[in-house]
Order: sequence, then structure tokens, then C-alpha cells
Amino acid sequence: MNDHEDGPDAGHRRPDGVDDLTVEALGSLSKALETTERARGHLYSFHQLTGGADLELDRSVRLLREAGHREWADRVEAEILGRNVIPGHWTFQVVEAYNATYYRPFCELEREVVRDLAQGRDHLYEAEMKEARRTPGHPDHTAGPPAARA
Repeated sequence: MNDHEDGPDAGHRRPDGVDDLTVEALGSLSKALETTERARGHLYSFHQLTGGADLELDRSVRLLREAGHREWADRVEAEILGRNVIPGHWTFQVVEAYNATYYRPFCELEREVVRDLAQGRDHLYEAEMKEARRTPGHPDHTAGPPAARA
């Protein structure tokens, strides 16, 4: 770590007794959770896009009927409109299952690990990386925002 007269706030300083490998492991765990957050966002996109497509089918069915294609309208309505995306599930149920089975337990376990191994201090790996990459005296390389330094 560089020796700057201003450094990370107390919440981003390594607690006494926490070794380099633990900080690296916590950084890896944090990165995995961040990736899971992104995956969850894509799952919500899947949910919203699929729901939007299903709602657009109402218009398609109406237009097919107006164009005189009743058989096709009936088939789209019966076979696709409101269909499960996987057996027994609409997308909201997939999201709920993901949240309950994977996402929430991962978040809870990550919090427990950080509380136990780093006194609840987040992003130690990143804070130390920032500190090592700062240019002393450069106004855009400060440890934190002006209010945090005051």
C-alpha cells in the first residue's frame, strides 16, 4: 500500500490481523456476488421482455382476427399467449425461485463472511488497490470525496 497522508476511511481499512490472502479471498467473494447481481438483472430483463412479448401477443391476435385469419389468431391465443416459460412457471415464478434458492442465501452468506473475517468492512481488496494506484498530490487521486476527507 502507498503511504499517503490521506488514506481510505476507517470502513475501508484492513482490520488488524487480516492477512493478504483473506483480503484477496473476500475480494473474490465480492466479485462473485457482483457477477450474481448482474445475472439477476438479466433475469429481471428476461422477465420483463417475456412479459412484454406476451402482452404484445394480444395485439397480434386482434390484428390477425381483423385481417380475417381467425384460425391463426385462435392458435396463437391458445398455444402461446399466457404459456409457461418452463413447466409450471411464468417468469415471475422463475425470478422468485432464483431469489429464494440462490440470490438471498448468497447475499446472506457473503455478509456473514465479511462480518466474521473483516469486521463487516466491504471492498477491502478494491480499497487497497485504489490506494496502491493513487498518485500523491494529484487532485483526482484523493482517497475519498471532499466531505469524507474533512
